[in-house]
Amino acid sequence: MPGFIPDQPCSATDGVDADDAIDVALMRETAKGNEKAFRQLIERHQRAVIGTVARMLNDATEAEDIAQMVFVRIWQSAPKWTHDAKFTTFLFTITRNLVFNESRRRGRKKEISLESHEENHPAVSRADDALQPGEGMEKRELHRSIDQAIAALPEQQRMAVILRTFEGLDYEEIARSLDTSVSSVKSLLFRARATLREALMDTMEE
Repeated sequence: MPGFIPDQPCSATDGVDADDAIDVALMRETAKGNEKAFRQLIERHQRAVIGTVARMLNDATEAEDIAQMVFVRIWQSAPKWTHDAKFTTFLFTITRNLVFNESRRRGRKKEISLESHEENHPAVSRADDALQPGEGMEKRELHRSIDQAIAALPEQQRMAVILRTFEGLDYEEIARSLDTSVSSVKSLLFRARATLREALMDTMEE
């Protein structure tokens, strides 16, 4: 069955980029109960949501479940949704709320091995197959060290780093997603990067 295609072509006009214009069209159709449009939203963004959740919780096993909860919230919120920011900002705000709730529920006591984290979900796995045989192990160890260092960051810093580094959000989008200011986001990222440099210094020297 063909997927839903917006009636009007999407273009980067009036300050709205092409990707966001597509999301807006799909979200407006979702608000009308259009399940095809909603499925397209899921297809466009589920990988990013699952990857963000998995990195935030250092747990691939529950990433899909929480991602499903995110999209349930999207479906439920669609009728009242207003386009006052990019759709991805709305998406990651919901993701942040659910992830932070889960993190508090766990008390951050549960630790999942990064080996399982990488093997069980492609959204956070590395392109190890493309590595040369002689450097594969070194690259894997470096990636593992980076993931461990990110996982050890305070919650707000970790989310800011993930949204900036892995999802490519700009400072304003991150600020909206974290319900804070742009200057606060810059401060979070500055402190996070300093911590990561210190944590990874020995690994990089090796």
